[in-house]
Amino acid sequence: MKLPLSTEWVLHCATSLAQLDPGTSVSTAQLAEYFDLPAPYLAKQLKALVKGGVLAATTGPRGGYRLARPATQITLLEIVEAVDGESVPYECREIRQQGRGALPPEDCRTTCILAEKMAEAHEAWRSSLAQVTLDGVLAALPTTAPARTRRLMTGSSGR
Repeated sequence: MKLPLSTEWVLHCATSLAQLDPGTSVSTAQLAEYFDLPAPYLAKQLKALVKGGVLAATTGPRGGYRLARPATQITLLEIVEAVDGESVPYECREIRQQGRGALPPEDCRTTCILAEKMAEAHEAWRSSLAQVTLDGVLAALPTTAPARTRRLMTGSSGR
């Protein structure tokens, strides 16, 4: 499975926002500068995270983005699906019933074994991501990372 480059962006942005003091917002420009990303395209991805209920946005001079809920309540699956959708990456088109090698209809009464295995793999991937919260990701970061992120992104050492 290959995900768009923007998936990496939003995962890192959400992880960085989780390292900030509660209620702290940062702008698209701050996130874009922090990761050296194109701000207009990042803004589109951040809006998808707002629509997906992962981030909250505020307007005005001190506006920006922050987590919509505590990091303990946001999973990696929610983040990925907010920007990439929930569609399955494999679609069986029943080519086993086409061409010179077509199987007889009676041999195709059950789901194609390849489609079944691909669906199982996709569900395992989703299940794995659903079990990882942003808080779990933060627990695996170097202990110096949150203070560094707060200092570089907002100018404060916080917490």
